[in-house]
Amino acid sequence: METPPLSASPGSEQIALAARTIRVLTVDAVREAGIGHIGLPLGCAELATVLYSEFLRHDPQAPDWPDRDRFVLSAGHGSMLLYSLLHLSGYGISAGDIERFRKLGSITPGHPEVGETPGVETTTGPLGQGVGNGVGMALAERILAARFGSDLVNHRTWVLASDGDMMEGTASESVSLAGHLGLGKLVVLYDDNGVTIDGPASLSFSEDVPARFEAYGWDVQRVDGHDPQSVRAGLDRALQSEDRPHLIACRTQIGRGAPCAGTAKAHGDGGMSDDATHAAVREALDWDLPPFQVPDGARQVFRAGAERGAQARKEWQVRLDRALEDPGTRALWQAMSGGQLPADLGGLLPDFRGADPVATRVASNRCLNALAPALPTLVGGSADLSGSNGTRLEGEAWIERGKFEGRNLHYGVREHGMAAIANGLALHGLRPFVGTFLVFSDYMRPSVRLAALMRQPVAFVFTHDSIFVGEDGPTHQPVEQIAALRAIPGLYVWRPGDARETAVAWVAVLERSDGPTALALTRQALPVLEGDGIEDGAARGGYVLVPERDAGNPELVLVGSGSEVSLAREAATALNAEGRSVRAVSLPCQQLFLEQDGAYRDSVLAGAPRLVIEAGVENGVSALLRPGDRFHGMRGFGASANYRDLAVHFGFTTERVLEIAREML
Repeated sequence: METPPLSASPGSEQIALAARTIRVLTVDAVREAGIGHIGLPLGCAELATVLYSEFLRHDPQAPDWPDRDRFVLSAGHGSMLLYSLLHLSGYGISAGDIERFRKLGSITPGHPEVGETPGVETTTGPLGQGVGNGVGMALAERILAARFGSDLVNHRTWVLASDGDMMEGTASESVSLAGHLGLGKLVVLYDDNGVTIDGPASLSFSEDVPARFEAYGWDVQRVDGHDPQSVRAGLDRALQSEDRPHLIACRTQIGRGAPCAGTAKAHGDGGMSDDATHAAVREALDWDLPPFQVPDGARQVFRAGAERGAQARKEWQVRLDRALEDPGTRALWQAMSGGQLPADLGGLLPDFRGADPVATRVASNRCLNALAPALPTLVGGSADLSGSNGTRLEGEAWIERGKFEGRNLHYGVREHGMAAIANGLALHGLRPFVGTFLVFSDYMRPSVRLAALMRQPVAFVFTHDSIFVGEDGPTHQPVEQIAALRAIPGLYVWRPGDARETAVAWVAVLERSDGPTALALTRQALPVLEGDGIEDGAARGGYVLVPERDAGNPELVLVGSGSEVSLAREAATALNAEGRSVRAVSLPCQQLFLEQDGAYRDSVLAGAPRLVIEAGVENGVSALLRPGDRFHGMRGFGASANYRDLAVHFGFTTERVLEIAREML
């Protein structure tokens, strides 16, 4: 089979053959699936081949090697490019897996998913997210290198991004911070093809992207994405300096080699569902092998790069073994790479019993600072609100350009980028926490959702959790945000009712390794709950705080979370004193409570009518309500006033709860 190049100056025939192989695998897989995106894989075949075969430091036999380079396909719709590269490089993706592209149960889903496919570093698809994740990975590399030195941590993060990525705000926020910090081991390859789904990018996009990145403080180049020599020169230049991140704008033709090349049609299947069109593309590529069969020459292009990576890993392992002979280095390495936790996290926390009233955001800060010395993987900050959110680690330095030894990070007013970067930090093995006001969780929601989808242990610290923000008014008073967060599968939402429950929440955050957690914390001080069993009960997501007068036979159950727990406690106590039999229940983490066995849930909520109290919308507690139960919360937005006045105005007082309870009784 002849292998004529598609480009006027394609480099070696081997590179041309590998690029054609990627194109054919793509059109065959999309043809078999009946759906898919051919544009990016066909348009980026040469540049991806050069990257994977000559520059990317990786070992397909050890996909999780800690000091490997990371490759992030931010434009996840072009997933067949990545699957082809992994298949040809020798990762555990077979021809059969390629043939099952987008099929139920396959390891080649429509968009790459971390944990599903070897060699996939993050879940991408929502544009801009991969760019943010890549910034987080590059930042993690610098943080770890500052602790262990370049002998053990010395790798790059490569991101392939599209026009759509460049339009998304999360990418802009993330690359702005990357430029500010000078993350010189981050390289973004910009697939500059000038076409989006609706048509030419010029319909809505006319800015000079390289000039924008120059303004962000990046090193910028322009190359011909179809010319291996041009791509090679650009990648080589990116290796020569590490004082700032690198953007390589690669001019490409979307769908190159297909009849729809250069048009918006290439954003779909490019007509591959039509037998004649599919056959015409294969003929144009001079391809006569059966579907999903690969010439050995194409594999050889990637084999050499994989062998270099394997040798680099072996040499790194020797250096690691030598370094771990030092007990201090060994202990730190095990703590930071193995996710090890102290045996008794709870024993490290402050004892809040008997303390004066304290805001849960303040209690959270005390917990975080008590835990940090024993947890070197903890790294965090906030979106310009570290004091308000309580997310500063006392005694730890701030991360700055050229100074990555610290553990505190100024994200600036970049909520969306902050969350995407945090996901990248977690994917690299750190335990990030990030903070902002709860109302701004809406800005972060796509990244929070992806943290849950990827099962990454990110701690989202959301303070100012209700209308009791007060004078700032309804623009800053969250009423629907708790409900929205609880709707995300796999995200645990904690709204602790006092400092003791806050301490339990932080233990739960850190003991959880398979998903993210959101903490919703108060601005105002809350009384510290009294009694035994609070810690054990809170650890199960919910418990009986005040037992009914007639044990085992409640007439009514008052259920609260956060600041409303004290209302439930006071009302139940008053009603029991009047001779009624009323129980108060605290539910600091509804999802965790609902995961308990049925017997435990029934023992807490009983069968009596329920009055659920929460300073938010009813959607957030709908899982708890049955016919005949009542909800006391917000039906609209808040107002600007002192939080005590707001409590009276909206009925979040013991007196109002007693009125409703007596109506139900």
